Amino acid sequence: MHPFEKDEELAVECPRCGSSITVRDYQQNRIICENCGLVLREGIKDMGPEWRAFDQKEREEKSRAGPPSTETIHDRGLSTEIDYKNRDAKGRKLSPGRKRQVHRLRKWHKRARVPGSKDRDLAFSLSEINRMSSQLGLSKSVQEVASKIYREAVEEDLIRGHSMEGVASAALYAACREAQVPRTLEEVAEVSGVGKREVSRTYLFIKRELNIDLPPTDPAKYVARFGSKLGISGEARAEAMEIIRRAQEERLTSGKSPPGTAAAAIYMAALEEGEWRTQREVAEAADVTEATVRNRYRGIAEGLEEEIIV
Repeated sequence: MHPFEKDEELAVECPRCGSSITVRDYQQNRIICENCGLVLREGIKDMGPEWRAFDQKEREEKSRAGPPSTETIHDRGLSTEIDYKNRDAKGRKLSPGRKRQVHRLRKWHKRARVPGSKDRDLAFSLSEINRMSSQLGLSKSVQEVASKIYREAVEEDLIRGHSMEGVASAALYAACREAQVPRTLEEVAEVSGVGKREVSRTYLFIKRELNIDLPPTDPAKYVARFGSKLGISGEARAEAMEIIRRAQEERLTSGKSPPGTAAAAIYMAALEEGEWRTQREVAEAADVTEATVRNRYRGIAEGLEEEIIV
């Protein structure tokens, strides 16, 4: 920490000039008025580290604090780790005897971290959430939310009668819904290894039991991803979002599948912009049926009084 640090949030007003902007002098342990130089307080403590760093690399090397706790690891990342570099503190390679000793320590340390079946099951499920999040391209924050939902399900004993993979997939889908990240139930089921029906049933179960109130997904959030798969222009994507906005104003999207609505809007926008895409192509990009695209297209076009192109 710099020996002189300006502090504008300190609730100390100078009795001489009335200024509230002060400077902390950690070399002399004083708080000084920046305007007139009056010493306002003495004997302050420097709460920062005892070392100095001049760039990010030095800060990382000298910092002794560990990473923050996380819900994505069964022990929340609070336990120690023994890495696999097989080098000592000075970076030198370990002797064969020392390697064998470290290998045994690593093995027993790993067993001690996951002592019981409950911890093993939790570690497995959280690793599944991590794997699925990676395959779906989800952010760390969504993974944290999914892991928290799964932990709550474990605490409420909701895993009984359901597969761990199914509950983990349902928690991840719920996290996507909560974070308004456009991922369909079909996409989550595809990477989970369990059926769509099981994921859907488990999702509705934990949503009800944990009282999770999730807002409906905005169909417009799917336009960018579906449009990228179809290779349509930015103008067509903007037109699709405008169609969705108008459809929402006319309450044509209530109770309808958001991916289906987005697919129909993209199909309409592509026709209007002269970027012809077949209903099959749009359905494959949105992972819905051609009938869904066709029915939603007709419904939106009739509701907005648009010409239906067959």
